[in-house]
Amino acid sequence: MPDSFRGLRVAAFESRMAESTAVLLSRHGGVPVEAPALREIALDDQTEAIEFGRALVAGAFDVVVLLTGVGTRFLVQAIESQIPRVAWKKAFEQTFSIARGPKPVAALREFGAKVDLVVPEPNTWRELIDAFRATGPKPGMRVAIQEYGESNADLIAGLEALGAIVSRVRVYRWALPDDTTPLRDALRAIVAGEIGAAMFTSMKQVDHVLEIAGDEGIAEALLTVLNTRIVICSIGPSTSTALRNAGIGVDIEPAHPKLGRLIAESAERWDSVSKSVSPRAFGTFKEPRKAVLSAIETRGDSRLINESFFHDSIFMKACRREPTETTPVWLMRQAGRYMAEYRELRSKVGFLDLCKTPELAAEVTISAAVRLGVDAAILFADILLILEPLGFDLEFSRGEGPVIHNPLREASDVDRVNVVEDLAQVSFVFDAVRLIRAGLPRGLPLIGFAGAPFTLACYAIEGGGSRHYDRAKAFMYRDPGAWSVLMERLVDATAWYLNAQVAAGAQVLQVFDSWVGTLCGRDYIEFVQPHMIRLFKRIDPSVPVIHFGADTGSLLELQREAGGDVIGLDWRVDLERAWARLGESVAVQGNLDPVVLLGPIERVRSEARRILDQARGRAGHIFNLGHGILPSTPVDHVMELVDIVHAYRSSDRA
Repeated sequence: MPDSFRGLRVAAFESRMAESTAVLLSRHGGVPVEAPALREIALDDQTEAIEFGRALVAGAFDVVVLLTGVGTRFLVQAIESQIPRVAWKKAFEQTFSIARGPKPVAALREFGAKVDLVVPEPNTWRELIDAFRATGPKPGMRVAIQEYGESNADLIAGLEALGAIVSRVRVYRWALPDDTTPLRDALRAIVAGEIGAAMFTSMKQVDHVLEIAGDEGIAEALLTVLNTRIVICSIGPSTSTALRNAGIGVDIEPAHPKLGRLIAESAERWDSVSKSVSPRAFGTFKEPRKAVLSAIETRGDSRLINESFFHDSIFMKACRREPTETTPVWLMRQAGRYMAEYRELRSKVGFLDLCKTPELAAEVTISAAVRLGVDAAILFADILLILEPLGFDLEFSRGEGPVIHNPLREASDVDRVNVVEDLAQVSFVFDAVRLIRAGLPRGLPLIGFAGAPFTLACYAIEGGGSRHYDRAKAFMYRDPGAWSVLMERLVDATAWYLNAQVAAGAQVLQVFDSWVGTLCGRDYIEFVQPHMIRLFKRIDPSVPVIHFGADTGSLLELQREAGGDVIGLDWRVDLERAWARLGESVAVQGNLDPVVLLGPIERVRSEARRILDQARGRAGHIFNLGHGILPSTPVDHVMELVDIVHAYRSSDRA
């Protein structure tokens, strides 16, 4: 595939994100050699942290600077060993806080605390000083710094030059891993010419690599090989400075200091900057996740793939209402929390970070589709991502779901909804589509998707989830003009978004109208249907579109009139009667109750066969759930369901 390591062995010194690093390297055609070079451990004596907490409560600081997510967690845990959360949080809220990037922000949100200022990329001490200077600091301001590993003398000097009185708060230190064997083995392999690239993701890794090389008696040889035969990849300016100070030249540094960008840009550029890499530095995939990796072959650019591979798939035939030998099946939320692999990844990566890292979104999408054996993959993303370029401040809070921090409340608020003229802010979605398309088995279609304008509008007005949608519906009734303007902007943005997914490599699209079932038919006709008609007219006509709404038993005919080649049915309607109401001009998708999968397997079999019997093998039926897979669903039941559908035969199949 393009932008690939093509089997190059890559030494990765990352520790905390070692597994994710290995997965990303594999996805880009590399053979990861995992060599963790450090560990972060809390100090045995947390007196400094506890004293900081007491001083914070006493109002001793004007500014608190948080440098790392790990350190922030250690700091809060130490404080809470002596001080109630309500007390330190109240004091923290009254103190100006600065976070060096998103990780401390994420850590604070776990404790329900806010941050006043986030330092922009690349998140070095220089950007922190610039951000602090922009706040207009006054001489004598009392600044506390949560340090990581060891003090940053440049940062302290810069703050003091602006008149700050700096207090250091040390909460953890760096140490070598408990088991240094993988690191020692990797360094010996580098010297032997068996590794073609080395990936550094923190400053301290450099010190530890050289320390272990000294222990092994290969320090001089290692430096020679690193500078003459190994491609050196550095995550960002601070790490690059540490490498250069150690006498190691840097070959690749990404435009943004992110793990995903580092690996992607290294895969793209390593060949052009490569030194005399030994043939022994190349290998084959030997990592786990065999099902996924076996599907990721060198296929070439997804745009050049012969569309006939998809055209003749049973899923695409069903979308066109053509006869198929078996009923195609895929499942909403088929990549999600019910899978242990997904839960493990989510324990390390936030939901939005997962969505916004194309390599990880691709891994999740592909692994689920390949493991389950379904007839279509669906992009791993979220329907609310498109709200960010429209100007909404989106967050996914642990245990609370999506939160819009700047919801619409009055008609005049619609004026601040952006007219989307480009989609650069969600380009990660299209990057993920390209990676997924290149990694999926050739004949397996990929479904792109978006939220329908009504559902997006509800989130934008409610500010999150809702039981009664009272704010959204009251807005709709009270200010129909403003409602219409909002829907028009949502239609425009959604059409662009969906068509861009097609351009990136999606073969099918699904429009999710998760909340539209709250409306009666009259309201749907007045406030929603005209906008849905406009949306469907603007979607690329070369791809089938699935139109799904939850709790829409009273709206089915109106949905059909609005548009869509396939109408998705939830579990509350009888499939046979619903299809009769819709007529033969559309295919249908559905509609097993997701809760059935929590029951005994015999029940799963009987309910699946009941729905298949209702469809009677007619052309145009796509088996699915009536909503997404629930988090507590046994994976074995899901796989059994797919097998049941594929094995089903009907004498009435047409």
